[in-house]
Amino acid sequence: MGQQPDAARKARFQALSNYKNDQFQNLVPTPALAEGESMTKVLCDFFSKQPDAVPKQELPSVKTDLKNLSSTENVLVWFGHSSYFLQVDGKRFLVDPVFSGNASPVPGSVKAFPGTNNYQANDISNIDVLFISHDHWDHLDYLTIRQLKQKAQKVICGLGVAQHFEYWGWDKKKLAEKNWYECVDLGDGFRVTLTPARHFSGRLFTRNCSLWTSFVLETPAKKLFLGGDSGYGPHFKEIGARFGPFDLAILECGQYNKKWPYIHSLPEEVIPEVQELNARNFMPVHHSKFKLAQHPWYEPLEKVTRFAAAAGIPVTTPMIGEKADLNNLNKAWEKWWEALI
Repeated sequence: MGQQPDAARKARFQALSNYKNDQFQNLVPTPALAEGESMTKVLCDFFSKQPDAVPKQELPSVKTDLKNLSSTENVLVWFGHSSYFLQVDGKRFLVDPVFSGNASPVPGSVKAFPGTNNYQANDISNIDVLFISHDHWDHLDYLTIRQLKQKAQKVICGLGVAQHFEYWGWDKKKLAEKNWYECVDLGDGFRVTLTPARHFSGRLFTRNCSLWTSFVLETPAKKLFLGGDSGYGPHFKEIGARFGPFDLAILECGQYNKKWPYIHSLPEEVIPEVQELNARNFMPVHHSKFKLAQHPWYEPLEKVTRFAAAAGIPVTTPMIGEKADLNNLNKAWEKWWEALI
């Protein structure tokens, strides 16, 4: 379950402009549900049977040997949903890893789709930085974090999230928790800036006691935007103006619904986000592993690639485990999901 921020942390948070009434705040009003919707209606929809919400067959994947990559390779390997590995300019990063096969505190209740949980912590050697965008179950997985304890040299996360790691026995010296627009200098030309997102946090019934975030990762040769979970908002334009252009933006596109349009981006909103970030290429994530919404499992990929083609924007859509060469992002990607529809 983790642990909520302690009294000392809460006392420090009180002075922050994005913290009010013992909760972190979005930059703009962000109701959990659209006007006129209720949680009762949402739950009824969620537990009703929806066509193609779950794949009828195992999803394809590629097994890349992550332990023996050449140190000169600049690559991204996606593990499904919002979990991915990056090796850039010789450093190795891991983002929101969930390898337990479950995205819920109730075992077996939100299970990974067949074929999507082939990667485990043992497939990865030492990690220079572990990024955690927020503390929801599908981004911060205790069983995975426990297995990474000896592998990750540093954790970078939003304010309050490090409390979970301390509670789970991590060395405080490894933990860097920051507010939006605060930086972590990793040395050797690597710099991380936490940037806003439009979302929420919380692992049980208390919401927003820790901060949700996106990240700008600057390396000697690349500039990447790691989006985390976020609905559309003015922060994309601000981040683009301050840090763009980006070589690649990794953006949430999945688990959306017009009943909760402010906390998850709809496919038609992703293209404006890419444009406002001033990103040369983008990769949609937050799909193809867990059912957390009612749309067909393939719909995020189907829609966002169509919108990207219409806008003339390159999009990166690898299979789970397939290497994406960060030096050659504009390749034509196979629409692997079409064979499964």
